[in-house]
Amino acid sequence: MLTREDILSMIPHQGGMCLWDRVLHWDDGSVQLQAGNHRDPEHPLRHDGQLHAIHLCEYGAQAMAVHGGLRARSHGGRAAPGVLVALREVQLHVARIDDLHGMLEAHAQVLVEAAASQQYGFRILHEGRLLAEGRAAVMLQPSP
Repeated sequence: MLTREDILSMIPHQGGMCLWDRVLHWDDGSVQLQAGNHRDPEHPLRHDGQLHAIHLCEYGAQAMAVHGGLRARSHGGRAAPGVLVALREVQLHVARIDDLHGMLEAHAQVLVEAAASQQYGFRILHEGRLLAEGRAAVMLQPSP
């Protein structure tokens, strides 16, 4: 199992904006992560004391970034930075997540990839209950 410190070393999101606490499992095509920060009153995405379900899309996008970092690290490199360019077929099954006890869990899977882009499917769950699902596309930035 990889820790938050491992995750911080692989993605550009730092401090409170690093949303994942640990990697439970990963392989070349998918990643499974866990986090408990959705209950934190200082969560940087909270608004009026609540963390709305729409922010699960950011959790999904960061799962992609972690997976890219893991894949690059396994080959001795670093992942190219990416820009989220599209969300598709997003379904939110709750209104907010700050009132959920226990851990969030993400499953993200590579659907399509090319040299300059990637598309993933993601699902975010809480105690086995599906909270959000969708697809996200990222354009990768060329290395300088």
